[in-house]
Amino acid sequence: MSKQAPIVAELGRPETPDETAARKAASSKAYRGSQTFRNLVAALLVTVAVVAVIIFAVPRGEPVTAEKIDVAGIAAGVESTMDSPAIVPELDGFWRVNDAELQSGATVVWEITLAPAADDERGFIKLAQAFDADSSWAPQRLNGNAPTDETRIGGLDWDVYELGDATANANISYAIGTQAGDDYVLLYGSRSADSTAELAESLVPQIRALSEAP
Repeated sequence: MSKQAPIVAELGRPETPDETAARKAASSKAYRGSQTFRNLVAALLVTVAVVAVIIFAVPRGEPVTAEKIDVAGIAAGVESTMDSPAIVPELDGFWRVNDAELQSGATVVWEITLAPAADDERGFIKLAQAFDADSSWAPQRLNGNAPTDETRIGGLDWDVYELGDATANANISYAIGTQAGDDYVLLYGSRSADSTAELAESLVPQIRALSEAP
């Protein structure tokens, strides 16, 4: 005698074969879903652990400080090469040097790029000393712009270049230049006229020395 199928309480009768198959399929699906969720949680925990190791185990150290440029040392090499004095600005804590180099070409130029040392100050000024040149050289650095005015700083006459739209002039909005003996000295960049004039005035003793050199 065959064993009678058990009565399901919810149905009040034995399950049909289709109902049994559907119940087993639903149970299998629920099991697989719970396994997937547990696997996902485990993977997340592993990821968090790896990130924590990276954050706390890797040495943090101090921020890398940019190497200080030895302007005086480079200038000494320039003077030896050109057999002529090279202008070196006094930084006085306000300025830092971002670059300093002797540039070759039809006109050899000693150029120093200065920027404010303070984080809350913006802009830059390039100091360019063009050897054996005059004011006709300056437009080459100023997108072809000619002087628009003159001003007097430190007892010297300076050409003024109001460039206007800085975006059309390599971020250069203002420049001044003066003759220094056989050389032409140009200050150009994105700082204000007052800031540029202050730097120019600090260079006057060196410019006078160049002008008075035999």
